[in-house]
Amino acid sequence: MITVRKAVFPVAGIGTRFLPATKATPKEMLPIVDKPLIQYAVEEAIQAGIQELIFVTNSTKRAIEDHFDSHFELETKLKVQGKEELLQIVHNILPAGISCAYIRQSEALGLGHAILCAKHAVGHEPFAVLLADDLIGSFNHVSCLEQMIQQFFKVRTNIVAVERINPEECSKYGVVGVDKAFSEFGKIDQIIEKPKMGEAPSNLGVVGRYILMPDIFVQLEKVQPGTNSEIQLTDAIAALMEKKPVYALEFLGKRYDCGSKLGYLEAIVSYGLKHPEFATEFKHYLCSVLNEVVT
Repeated sequence: MITVRKAVFPVAGIGTRFLPATKATPKEMLPIVDKPLIQYAVEEAIQAGIQELIFVTNSTKRAIEDHFDSHFELETKLKVQGKEELLQIVHNILPAGISCAYIRQSEALGLGHAILCAKHAVGHEPFAVLLADDLIGSFNHVSCLEQMIQQFFKVRTNIVAVERINPEECSKYGVVGVDKAFSEFGKIDQIIEKPKMGEAPSNLGVVGRYILMPDIFVQLEKVQPGTNSEIQLTDAIAALMEKKPVYALEFLGKRYDCGSKLGYLEAIVSYGLKHPEFATEFKHYLCSVLNEVVT
């Protein structure tokens, strides 16, 4: 049975929208309460059955490698101090049986180029792509990637995650065209990268979760570079659609655009309100702040 065992995490971006915080800290390591963004994406992948994690990185992202590596001094100190709960948290950042590979993207040439860098590590099998900037909270649902893999077992081909977007924001997304009968899951007939307002084929924007067949690499190698010499994944998917079907899944869950400052703050508040240690106290604090603003 064909399954999805590998996931690619493009993490080579420099995070200019969060400067100066990202001058020395990778944007994927910015915390949502007590875990960095990249850990949420990795946990989503592992919970969906992914066994091999492939990070496409650069020379400034060593903190990501260190985060998923063992830390002998820290673990020894926690053990000596009898802090078993914290020790288990550190140990379980990466569960047993999960492997990691790190590949350098020598130049920042776009998402498509980053995925192409992972070609040899992926090999000839389907794989997932997760963008850590898009934090997708499942809360009362199975995760977005797990929903996609469930659909993959039915169609055995490419799937992109989509959500309803404000038409005024279509120029920020890849937007797909679907049949009028589309309901949560269906084949797409068009995909356009950042269309102008009024030119979008629908209000379904692509977000940072994909399941792709290895055929995508052939198209990525053929795609003509666009603005800033970048290779767009959307262009490769559009070319792939001429040969293989591509489906869209309107997932259950809440996406937080943590590539924006507002989305990042929204994620912190939402996850803070669900945190087992201090959710009640945090809610009371927010209520007091709101009361001050209103009065």
